[in-house]
Amino acid sequence: MRHSHFTPNSSIYLGPHGEPPLSRAGFAALSVVMALFTGPAIVLNATVIIVSLMHKQLRQPLNYALVNMAVADLGTAMTGGVLSVVNNAQGYFSLGRTGCVMEGFAVSLFGITSLCTVALIAVERMFVICKPLGHMTFRKQHACGGIALSWLWSLTWNVPPLLGWGRYELEGVGTSCAPDWHSRDPRHVSYILVYFGVCFALPFAIILMSYTKLMWTLHQGSKLEGGAVAKAELSVASMVVVMVLSFLISWMPYAGLSLLVVYNPHVAMDPLVATVPVYLAKSSTVYNPIIYIYCNKQFRKYAVPFLLCGKEPWLEEEASEAATMVEMATSKVSPA
Repeated sequence: MRHSHFTPNSSIYLGPHGEPPLSRAGFAALSVVMALFTGPAIVLNATVIIVSLMHKQLRQPLNYALVNMAVADLGTAMTGGVLSVVNNAQGYFSLGRTGCVMEGFAVSLFGITSLCTVALIAVERMFVICKPLGHMTFRKQHACGGIALSWLWSLTWNVPPLLGWGRYELEGVGTSCAPDWHSRDPRHVSYILVYFGVCFALPFAIILMSYTKLMWTLHQGSKLEGGAVAKAELSVASMVVVMVLSFLISWMPYAGLSLLVVYNPHVAMDPLVATVPVYLAKSSTVYNPIIYIYCNKQFRKYAVPFLLCGKEPWLEEEASEAATMVEMATSKVSPA
């Protein structure tokens, strides 16, 4: 079992014999790694939010959900990411017990909201493409309702530790906080099991069922009206599938490790090994904006010039190619 605690005069996480879990160089390396993920995550997610506010063309129902995910990922980066960089640079958790509870609550709230938003996008794509309720249009009010539900669901299940059912504690090498997966108190164990079921397993099941139905429909092509529609829908579906896979790759190790500790609390585990899934999960905040800026032509059209201060490299390439073709054509028809 993990033997961690806050010392009376500081927030230093100690091992079973009172030793620090990492050397100063180790903490510094973790700080640098988190900075490499956190900086781009803040810039890219903020870009998605800003360009969506600037351009009405991006205010489509599906894009509402993408922006909501950017807000949640930005929140995770600004709380869990930035604090991890600072605390690892210092070599200990510097915000005390209250700071630990606040960080654990904030990161969990934003993280679960992000996962619920992935489930919302999966359901939206399934309804649009598979049409289980006929030709129902996914409208703005549907998107706003789903977004509100994602925040309400996350808030509902992350507040109980503030009220005594479950708790937020230091994890890994002791520079970040999360729900306490290690406690043997029946109250906390029951919370963790319910939390895992409703905040991870349930959204994952919704995503899996929605995309199984969606991909089967796309494969059959029976409910699509023509090749152009099929191609467009497949493009959007492929983008979201990549988002789902990246999210699961980021979070599955953390979820698996947490369940392992719940069912086998006496498992021997080096703090650094326990920290890797934590930081892998937090790194997910940078993947989503990269995916939908790259895969979504609408976002790419506005986000790339915003990031490059007005430059549009693909237009310059197209102009250069066009000029080259004109020059070649001219040279062919000119007299020898």
